[in-house]
Amino acid sequence: MNDGRPHRVVVLLLAPVVGFDATIAPLVFGEARDRDGSPLYEVITCAPRGQPVATTTGYGMVPAGGLDELATADTVVVPGTRYPSAREDGTLDPEVSAALDSVPSGARWVSICTGAFVLAASGRLDGLPATTHWRAADGFRTLFPQVRLDEAVLFVDGGTGGPESTGPFTSAGLSAGIDLCLHLVRLDHGAALANTVARYCVVPPVREGGQAQFISHAVVDRPDDSTAATRAWALEHLVEDLSIRRLAEHAHMSTRTFSRRFRDETGVSPGEWVRNRRVDRARELLEAGGATVDEVATRSGLGSADNLRHHLRSGIGMSPTTYRKAFSQVTAIG
Repeated sequence: MNDGRPHRVVVLLLAPVVGFDATIAPLVFGEARDRDGSPLYEVITCAPRGQPVATTTGYGMVPAGGLDELATADTVVVPGTRYPSAREDGTLDPEVSAALDSVPSGARWVSICTGAFVLAASGRLDGLPATTHWRAADGFRTLFPQVRLDEAVLFVDGGTGGPESTGPFTSAGLSAGIDLCLHLVRLDHGAALANTVARYCVVPPVREGGQAQFISHAVVDRPDDSTAATRAWALEHLVEDLSIRRLAEHAHMSTRTFSRRFRDETGVSPGEWVRNRRVDRARELLEAGGATVDEVATRSGLGSADNLRHHLRSGIGMSPTTYRKAFSQVTAIG
């Protein structure tokens, strides 16, 4: 990416770190490879003085380096942490503050879960939208009233949006960090590679940032109460009429019951979910090449080239032609 070298992701471990969160960036970015199997990202962990870092769950983690690694970062990731100065006082230890100030000016800033406290304590979230784990929201808001916190979403791009944004990107807790890292892979290298990495991680390829952190009935009492089978069917029939009425008929539910259960299970409305899946399909077709913009619009279920242009521009700030040029070299895990 930069001068032909892998994009360097530096993960800052601050004790006590959330162990699950600390493993997300190395796993997701570490599995992103080009057609030849070469890594697209170099991921390194760091900590003060390069010393082992205690986790919140009773074991330690050994970082690869010290805080000087931050000066080499293309992307900085701060996992969830109970780091006392940030969590309790909204401040940073001088050595951590100085290390963050050494990060190159064009680097991308990312936090997972309560790692947002560290970015906020550094001033990098001032005046910007952000999120964190819903359970930490009240404490965050008290310490950092200048940050526009929204604890109801999975992740937030506090920057300009689109592929060139440096963020800061913030995510909710735990698995939402996977969603955010996959989103960044998608911005960098397209939908096909992100989907491949998601399959390796055995997670859904896309959960939009605006989806709710907590979904009221994600687990249903009986399989026939779920909309999952209809969602799977819809993915195979994106070019057809997928009105709420048609989807509800497939699920053998009333439209009212279907809409309520669909939102309970996914966090979004049926119409929004269908539109986003069609855009995902269009992105994959554009990356693959060989089809005109009109053909991509038809085969993805978006209908017209104008509709495709509208959704791509509003979603990722690119026209279909620009998107195809940016991601025409489809990459995949070797």
